[in-house]
Amino acid sequence: MTEPGAAASPLLEVRGLRKYFRARGRGVEERLIKAVDDVSLSVSAGETVALVGESGSGKSTTAYCILRLENVTGGSVFFQGQDITHLSARSLRPVRRDMNVIFQDPVASLNPRMTIGDIVTEPLAVHGIGDPASRRARMRELLDRVGLGPGTAARKAHELSGGQGQRVGIARALALEPKLIVCDEPVSSLDVSIQAQILNLLKDIQQESGVAYLFITHDLAVVRWISHRIEVMRSGRIVESGPTARVCEEPREEYTKALLAAAPVPDPRAMRQRRADREDLLAAHEPTG
Repeated sequence: MTEPGAAASPLLEVRGLRKYFRARGRGVEERLIKAVDDVSLSVSAGETVALVGESGSGKSTTAYCILRLENVTGGSVFFQGQDITHLSARSLRPVRRDMNVIFQDPVASLNPRMTIGDIVTEPLAVHGIGDPASRRARMRELLDRVGLGPGTAARKAHELSGGQGQRVGIARALALEPKLIVCDEPVSSLDVSIQAQILNLLKDIQQESGVAYLFITHDLAVVRWISHRIEVMRSGRIVESGPTARVCEEPREEYTKALLAAAPVPDPRAMRQRRADREDLLAAHEPTG
């Protein structure tokens, strides 16, 4: 992929982010779960940075802290040069116009009681943008942009396929013309052919609008194609980072090699060998502490 132009400062900068949870086990003592532990990363305008790791590695918790859907235990989140780590809900309101999210489950993330048209226009109404007529016009424009016909506006979420639902999620995320979209496993629940369509759509939108993506996934085969840089996460920490080509072709960490070994290939025998290699790598490099 072509690298985006260098920016004077990152659009998003995360410094030493920590998110700890207290959990009570079978005994009386609580234990501290370090879901995110000293994570630092940045995303520039027009750039796609992939946050990659297995389920439970802390990727989504990191995203929710960045979006301020979770309060942080420590560290800082800067967006457009502003420290938003501890902003009040009222102070966050204008920030949220420039930062949005596409969720993993395309249909479950949509309000089942609202029509698709209302779902897409809701962000405009919440932020007081335009009048009802201009919002409807914007909604039709957005649905057309993501490849959905005008008849979709009157339907509800349960009437859509997974691919259609994710297109609605993308339209909703684009409604306010954000500068950053957090994509939380946006294609993992979709068929492979639909995945390709959604990824192509996201790339086209980025080329047209210059929006930046923080792309969260466990699938290195996906990020090899869509991202500019990769941050590999394990047990709440970043264990490897770098340009996509370097990380995929010359991984330095055994854990990254194990993730690459899990990427599907068309040869069943090669896939079985990859699984065996991956299990050996993970067993040999189990984290301690």
